[in-house]
Amino acid sequence: MNEKLTHFDAGGQAWMVDVGAKDETARRAVAAGAIRMRPETFALVRDGTAKKGDVLGIARVAAIQAAKRTWELIPLCHPIALTSLEVHFDLDEASSQVACRAVAECRGRTGVEMEALTAVSAGLLTIYDMCKAVDRAMVIGDIRLLEKEGGKSGRFVAS
Repeated sequence: MNEKLTHFDAGGQAWMVDVGAKDETARRAVAAGAIRMRPETFALVRDGTAKKGDVLGIARVAAIQAAKRTWELIPLCHPIALTSLEVHFDLDEASSQVACRAVAECRGRTGVEMEALTAVSAGLLTIYDMCKAVDRAMVIGDIRLLEKEGGKSGRFVAS
């Protein structure tokens, strides 16, 4: 593999990649992650009875808001006009875990991987924030890119 890091110039200085000459294409990225918690905490999330309200509903809005502002959070990201962003939560009672999956889409000159990953991260962090009063031992993890499509590098699917 002879790939180079694109966010550094020949002298090793950070820079924002010039995407001006790239063609606009349909771009899509899927990211996922999860948060594990105590069974009692899981029940509050599942039943919608947490003191702060609808944990998953608020986490979904936080994920969407964060994805739209990724360029403000990650220093070298380009502002991207998302055309679609879906955020799904799957509850696994056996493991007291909530999985988050985000699908980001746009038509542009650069990919939406960071937007999908940011959505997942913010969604899971919001769950933590809303439930930390009853469970500070929750564990967020496995945040990763599952797939991406579009652009010069083509399709990627995680193994």
